[in-house]
Amino acid sequence: MGERKQAVLAMDTAKGLVVAHHNHNPVQQLQAKYKELETGFKDWLAKQSLPVEAAVVTATSSIQGAAIGGLMGTFTSDLSSLQPPTPPGVAANPQAIASLQQAQALSGGPFIQARNFAVMTGVNAGISCVMKRLRGKEDVQSSMVAAFGSGAAFTLVSGMGGPGGPNLPANMVSSGVLFALMQGGLFKLGEKFSKPPIEDVLYNKTRGMLSSLGLHNYEKNFKSGLLTDATLPLLTDSALRDVKIPPGPRLLILDHIQREVELSKGKGGRWT
Repeated sequence: MGERKQAVLAMDTAKGLVVAHHNHNPVQQLQAKYKELETGFKDWLAKQSLPVEAAVVTATSSIQGAAIGGLMGTFTSDLSSLQPPTPPGVAANPQAIASLQQAQALSGGPFIQARNFAVMTGVNAGISCVMKRLRGKEDVQSSMVAAFGSGAAFTLVSGMGGPGGPNLPANMVSSGVLFALMQGGLFKLGEKFSKPPIEDVLYNKTRGMLSSLGLHNYEKNFKSGLLTDATLPLLTDSALRDVKIPPGPRLLILDHIQREVELSKGKGGRWT
């Protein structure tokens, strides 16, 4: 009995040393802290009323969009100085005026781009938030509606089509449709590539075990040796050694599996 207690104590000590080793990485600590703050903010936001949530989401997204637009504007501001002076005949050509305004909207300075992107991203995020609350899901239809609104708003604030001109409503609609089609295509493309590989389903229990032990970095070792969830009760020290897992983590993994098997037997079941 005394030897068993000493072995368990040694296992717990080894586990603490391995986990402490992994937690010394400052990058992982910053990522964990950021994720914790992000999760807390989302939990708080989900408890707010729809107007409050939409306002907060719109404001935060507008700030992010303004930062991105300002950064892009610093690179495109030189394009404005390279544009030739407006020829005299352009004033009588509505199509030429619309093209010139479009070029100016896309090549403005930092403040102009910051304004355009702030409105575009803010409107998109706000509409997406409202649609998700009302429909209870986030799908391609909601995404396209939000993109239509952001495209129309971008045309309005950027001056494409002329402020107050007869072409402005038509340009807002056409830009909204273009944004919606692009967003719909990107949404479907993202859905296709965001689906986890089929093989990942075979490692759900393995992934949970490694995460609980602080050994998630060794998931690739299990996959390289095809050590799926079905093989967990059969694992041996030599099998873990073959997939190049160090001695310390091997001891923790085998001890964890042994405890789970004993616990399942005590409940009259089988750990699989």
